[in-house]
Amino acid sequence: MEATEAKLMGNGVEKPVSTDDLIPFIRSVVSSNEKQEKDLFYVLDLGATRSLVNTWFYNLPMVQPFYAVKCNPNPAFLKEMAALGTGFDCASRAEIETILSLGVSPDRIVFANTCKMESHIKYAAKVGVNLTTFDSICELEKIRKWHPNCALLMRIKVPETSGATFKFGSKFGALPDEIIPLLRAAQEAKLQVIGVSFHIGSRAINFHAFEDAIQVAKTTFDTATRLGLPKMHVLNIGGGFTSGPKFTEAASAVKAALQKYFPNKQPGNEGLKIMAEPGRFFASSSFTLATSIIGKRVRGGVKEYWINDGVSGSMNFLKYDHDQVICTPLRLTTKNSTCKGMKTWNSTVFGPTCDADDVVLKDFEMPELDVNDRLVFHNMGAYTASRGNDFNGFKPSAIPTYFANRN
Repeated sequence: MEATEAKLMGNGVEKPVSTDDLIPFIRSVVSSNEKQEKDLFYVLDLGATRSLVNTWFYNLPMVQPFYAVKCNPNPAFLKEMAALGTGFDCASRAEIETILSLGVSPDRIVFANTCKMESHIKYAAKVGVNLTTFDSICELEKIRKWHPNCALLMRIKVPETSGATFKFGSKFGALPDEIIPLLRAAQEAKLQVIGVSFHIGSRAINFHAFEDAIQVAKTTFDTATRLGLPKMHVLNIGGGFTSGPKFTEAASAVKAALQKYFPNKQPGNEGLKIMAEPGRFFASSSFTLATSIIGKRVRGGVKEYWINDGVSGSMNFLKYDHDQVICTPLRLTTKNSTCKGMKTWNSTVFGPTCDADDVVLKDFEMPELDVNDRLVFHNMGAYTASRGNDFNGFKPSAIPTYFANRN
């Protein structure tokens, strides 16, 4: 993505850009790019990113975050995350290459894919990415052959008690009766299993699941010790975090479970390294998407609009994630640009493709808009452009990004 910096003037305090500042900023970008026809763009709020990183370390100072690159690989965002001291969860050679190109040390990367292509394992060995996950005998055999000095985290399946929107247990994680055979296989192959990883599921709502998962992890640590393996010292608690009040609740649950099963005063736990793989937590509210109205009509009293991004592009998440879409109408031809107090109409918003299912909003109340007016979508950083495709030639990966930066 192209990235252009357009700073907001402020007092230097690292805080998110308010909606009152964001809308004028978007108007200024539209005005300055009329001749370039850049009528679809992201706004990256670096203040929000910094605030979220601070929130993480304030609430979970003992847990080092490894940002999940797949969530949003925007280069400017990744560069900011690197500068703020996070590690990175990479799942492929391409993601590793992206992070290394930023000057990040390979020891800040975990190759967190339990089933990797052999060529990708070879590449990790070549560039010094020496921490990865596994959950099968097959994966151990590939690692023994191509990267025998790599440190390993056993991905375990944990009880699915989180109420998560997306559960991973059917694909990832060793089952309870597979743990001992896997540990013995690693021991026989002279591979170093240094810890355990798990994931309670994405968009979790019941955070007592962390206690269930950490208990299973502690049992795995004890099993490894009983089998004569070197003492494990890394616990990867995965992702599933979202920002806002739910994060505070999740952090409290994590800290309580760690104190219960890995108390820091207990001999042997002093050197425990705890890591996590959050993606959505950092990316979602850091990005806003400004779309343009490209067409309209009225049918049966419903006002229908077309915009220049949709379900095949940045809104791809609507196919599987029915989270509330936060949208601000923006009129460019009136001083009341946000349409406050104006009469609203039952409206439908379509994406630009020839797919009949490319419907972004339905039964949505908003004021009447015209072609070239805007619909601004908030919290658009998680699994948006990264999951979109180029159907009909619309390319979400080519959408430019502008920095809304107070500093």
